[in-house]
Amino acid sequence: MFNCMTGAIIAIAIGADMAWGAAAMAGTGVVMGFVPTAQGVLCEGVYTEVWTGELIKKLRSLLDGSWLDGIPDQSSIVENDAIHLVKVGVDPDVLVNNTTYPIPSQKLDDEDVVIRLDKFQTKRTPVTDDELYAISYDKMARVKESHGNAINDCKFAKAAHSLCAKQNTVTTPVLKTTGEADPTTGRRRLTFNDLVELKRAMDNLGVPQENRRLVLCPDHANDLLLANQAFQQQFNIDRNTGKIGHLAGFDIYTYKSTPVYTAAGEKKAFGATAESGEFNCSFAFYTPRVFKATGSTRMYYREATISPDTQESEVNFRHYFICMPKAMDAGVVMMSGSGPATAAEALSLDEPYAIPVAGDDTAGADGETENAESHSAEA
Repeated sequence: MFNCMTGAIIAIAIGADMAWGAAAMAGTGVVMGFVPTAQGVLCEGVYTEVWTGELIKKLRSLLDGSWLDGIPDQSSIVENDAIHLVKVGVDPDVLVNNTTYPIPSQKLDDEDVVIRLDKFQTKRTPVTDDELYAISYDKMARVKESHGNAINDCKFAKAAHSLCAKQNTVTTPVLKTTGEADPTTGRRRLTFNDLVELKRAMDNLGVPQENRRLVLCPDHANDLLLANQAFQQQFNIDRNTGKIGHLAGFDIYTYKSTPVYTAAGEKKAFGATAESGEFNCSFAFYTPRVFKATGSTRMYYREATISPDTQESEVNFRHYFICMPKAMDAGVVMMSGSGPATAAEALSLDEPYAIPVAGDDTAGADGETENAESHSAEA
């Protein structure tokens, strides 16, 4: 049917009989079916489109249930893999029980800043014809899946980096943990009191109580497991999404590739590794004040038949995505404080029970209790 319709259209365009055009194109299609061709040559474009579509579906599915799920999606306003920030939306003031008319106007003086979506490109993966013929599974499908996983890991890490403040300011608080210092690394543990301070900072920013999300780095999640019974009881991590539960008004997730902060409280560049005294952070944000957007995805593919020297196909992908705050008052960062353990902290870590005071002949059970209370007060 497609061949007949195409032939008819061509015939009309050149002034020939429509029926002859349809018959000629149909006959050509039949003849071409018997012409020997290199495998996949005529279907290369179709395969590329199918694989690209499958990759897009996979990337979308990997967002489901994750800490990026539920963030407002502005993909519909992406133009040429860029987004106009003014279109993301800024909220006007709200009048309560207004009695003054006409209602005053409020101009939203937002500069139309054009933001390019982050571009994620995978390196080329060669697949030789020898591999394709020797293995018992779909090698190309496996390569596509690996590229999708790699892109997804990188876009999550970049999103986490974008949602964390560069440094501590009035509108971008960067708090420090205050718990006991680890005797090996000097990293101070996250306590429940620190979690309360993080909540207080969100309150001070005027963030509503609903839709608060906290993403814990593994160190901080482990700290709460050691210190907070309520956190222990609900700790049932979803291995696919990283979601843990709900505590202190936050929907809590855990994620390993959060940004690294220096001891001075400065966020390091994306992809930078931690040095001595530097640790990954945790961060909280209010989902309606941030956004995400997905742009184009494209597969690049070179067939082995046009590479006679290597006789291997090559494939890689390019994907556009961004996640960032609408304004720099959307969240709070909790970085790890650091410093050597004090004498009292070292004692509390090394000695779970207090040692009786030397020379006190009456020090017994009561003396141990009194000393334990004294060390606890010092700590």
